[in-house]
Amino acid sequence: MDIQTDHRYAINLNVRGIQPSATLRINELSNQLRSEGRDIIKLGLGQSPFPVPERVVEALREHAHEKDYLPVKGLKSLREAIAGYINRSERMRFTWEDVLIGPGSKELLFMLQLAYYGDLLIPRPSWVSYAPQARIIGRSVHWLPTHAENNWQLTAEELDIICRDDPSRPRILIMNYPSNPTGCTYTDDQLLAIANVARKYKLILLSDEIYGEVHFEGRHKSIARYYPEGTIISTGLSKWAGAGGWRLGTFIFPSELRPLQDAMAIIASETYTATSAPIQHAAIAAFTGGDDLEEYLKQSRRVLKVVGEYLHRRLTEMGAVVQKPEGAFYLFPDFSNFREALARRDIKTSQALCQSLLENTGVAILPASDFGFVPDHLAARLAFVDFDGAEALKLAGNDYSGQDLDDDFVKQACPRLVKAMDKMEQWFTGL
Repeated sequence: MDIQTDHRYAINLNVRGIQPSATLRINELSNQLRSEGRDIIKLGLGQSPFPVPERVVEALREHAHEKDYLPVKGLKSLREAIAGYINRSERMRFTWEDVLIGPGSKELLFMLQLAYYGDLLIPRPSWVSYAPQARIIGRSVHWLPTHAENNWQLTAEELDIICRDDPSRPRILIMNYPSNPTGCTYTDDQLLAIANVARKYKLILLSDEIYGEVHFEGRHKSIARYYPEGTIISTGLSKWAGAGGWRLGTFIFPSELRPLQDAMAIIASETYTATSAPIQHAAIAAFTGGDDLEEYLKQSRRVLKVVGEYLHRRLTEMGAVVQKPEGAFYLFPDFSNFREALARRDIKTSQALCQSLLENTGVAILPASDFGFVPDHLAARLAFVDFDGAEALKLAGNDYSGQDLDDDFVKQACPRLVKAMDKMEQWFTGL
């Protein structure tokens, strides 16, 4: 059969040639290699290592019988809880009507680009799915340059340069902080400067704050404080509550963007209808908060901070250039210092680097080319998540209660991450 002429294979041109999501691809490959008996250290997929808080799990048990379709925009009591959560943390005045619930913030982002006709502005490096979503829908993507010496952060000046030539053009700017893939975040002054440029050009600013609660010092601030009328806050349960597989995300809109929220709800009504009822009921407990959740977050941040600092030091010592993370569970090391040694092995791209590293050491990381860089940019994203999060939380809260976490803690709680550093150091040293 000739696939080229068979109309059953008339795949949308916007989808043809796009590979499956890089993070999911590396996870499936890692699982396949493990099933074949290989010892694979999974630092590819950014899945929280921590368990879902017990009170939230108990709420899901209590509401497992909920079977009715819920309102398209979400359960009112959950929308109220999320508005209250944002208002407490950001000192803002959202109402429940400003909140939209979806089956993951990833789906909401896709609907946003479908509902709003504008170009997508993405700082490089960025999360792997922003640009492919735009391509599927048929939107133009403009990569905004960032620099290692500035912690890979967008500057107001760079944003102004891209906007000034066509100042009235409709655009969506996506900002993600703490950042996937770098772990870095913005200062108040940086956020204020960017907000002023966004207001100048009337940008829709999608503030992806899915890692906000795992800022290591618990000091995350939203740019919505400085550009409230044009900022949509995106968050969910996947990264700070360990519930990636539950698929619940939320957008919080300013009242000025209610028509955009309504347009997205129309798309939702004709596609997924509503987000899972038991999950929505259970999520109320997560967003309502409480002392137990504060303790969970406190220990999560302590663990992630010490692990991030340990890996940062190990990577630096082995010759990589890497920024110290301030939140989330990622590092973005640059291995350009090894360019000549890698070239002698015919390794000239980040993809080839990660493939060779996986084959020779069993350490799975993602190439910089998946995050918006040219193929020969020899950097990679490392997700420091291959450890038992429940045991780490227990150890931090009991044996290490009241004392600083240290290298001994990392070796005890995260032996596979230590092993990954040992294997990588041995491999790079032997080039």
